Amino acid sequence: MGLHMKEYDLIVIGSGAGMNVVSKARERGMKVAVVENGPMGGTCLNRGCIPSKIMVTPADLVRVIADAKRIGIHAKVERTDFQLVRKRMWDLILPDRDGMLEAVKEDKELGFYPTTAHFTGRYTLQAGSEQITAQKIIIAAGARTKVPEIPGLLDAGFLTSEDFFDMTELPESMVILGGGYKASELGMFLSSFGCRTTIIGHNPRLLKNEEPEISEIMLKRSQEYMDVRVNQEVTFVRSEGGEKVVVHKDRSSGETQEVRAKQILVTTGVQSNADWLRPQVAGIIVDKNNYVVVDKFMETNVPGIYAIGDIIGRTMFRHTANYHSELVWYNMFGGKKVELDEHAVPHAVFSYPEVGSVGLTQEECKRLGLKVLIGRKRYMDCAKGYAMGEEDGFVKVIVDQGSRRILGAHIVGSHAAILVQQIVYLMNAGDQTYMPMARSQCIHPALSEAVTGAFANLVDPEHHNH
Repeated sequence: MGLHMKEYDLIVIGSGAGMNVVSKARERGMKVAVVENGPMGGTCLNRGCIPSKIMVTPADLVRVIADAKRIGIHAKVERTDFQLVRKRMWDLILPDRDGMLEAVKEDKELGFYPTTAHFTGRYTLQAGSEQITAQKIIIAAGARTKVPEIPGLLDAGFLTSEDFFDMTELPESMVILGGGYKASELGMFLSSFGCRTTIIGHNPRLLKNEEPEISEIMLKRSQEYMDVRVNQEVTFVRSEGGEKVVVHKDRSSGETQEVRAKQILVTTGVQSNADWLRPQVAGIIVDKNNYVVVDKFMETNVPGIYAIGDIIGRTMFRHTANYHSELVWYNMFGGKKVELDEHAVPHAVFSYPEVGSVGLTQEECKRLGLKVLIGRKRYMDCAKGYAMGEEDGFVKVIVDQGSRRILGAHIVGSHAAILVQQIVYLMNAGDQTYMPMARSQCIHPALSEAVTGAFANLVDPEHHNH
């Protein structure tokens, strides 16, 4: 064991949000080790938020142009340039990734281990040929695509979000397995750029974690530009004549259908990367899905070992992981410990239409036994929303009956991410009620009126039928 154990002040496993802590620790002169088995920058930079948004943004324009006929503009897209989009994507990702790698390699006081490390004891890890140890460790190793066990899928071959962005040409057709945000965003991109796209979702709803009203709108609108099949069980995949054939059956009727495409993209969910780390060897508790269990300070059951980001198994967003990293830095090396606050975690789905959401859903409130008021406002019932012809856009807000605290907000339509952000600030201000909004003048006509209007329309869902 003790042959050449390298000692550090801090070990960080994962170079996504973990790097926030690495730079702070290095500024303080600590001896730090970074362990990373993939490209620098983690999921967000290399195979998540950033490349997907560079793709989805031009695709969104294609959809807007197609929809402009509603308000009197008949236009056609001459052509889409996938190669330019690809170039713009890599022009951002590669310098960022390489810059991080350079910085890490140049820093003589920083140990860099580009390998899959695993625990060999309470505070020790095997990283390649080295044994490393620290009394303070941050697990920020993330999650990866979980590939379902479908007969024939492995033989037929497929893409995941890990290698989707490496595509050099767009296939003429694609089947996407899964009905979540990745399927919605990447499907919208593919179909807008001329790839015949089919989504096959297991759940009866598209975007099942959103409000049912939003799922319904997303399904209806997505079907205008893609073939979307929900409530399906994929039973078999085979290759035939240069194509992949996906056989699936309806979970209600049992009816079997098949679809052919040049390529398959698997977006059926994620799994924890903890299996690579063997946290059990260090005595670290994981849950039934292998995610690392942390307390309200983000510390595991082993003192000095913390976990942040996707590996804790919930709120899997880069902005949340960044917040975790600040919290953990403070709790490890600061004064009085600060508790994790998850009451207002926002997220967006950059599909078409766009979705923005924060806090609890109505269903979650019901499960928690909370007495709530629900407010709704359609974009079309505001002058600006009508002007934009946003027939499906709408805002739903949830507040506590007694205190008027905002518990959640859910928006679908143009600028949903920006609109929901206005509510996130209120949920973190003062008494967390909507009173500052009620007291404020709202620019007219603007889409913000859909948000203020939703709060003006609060009703008790128990005594009110729409």
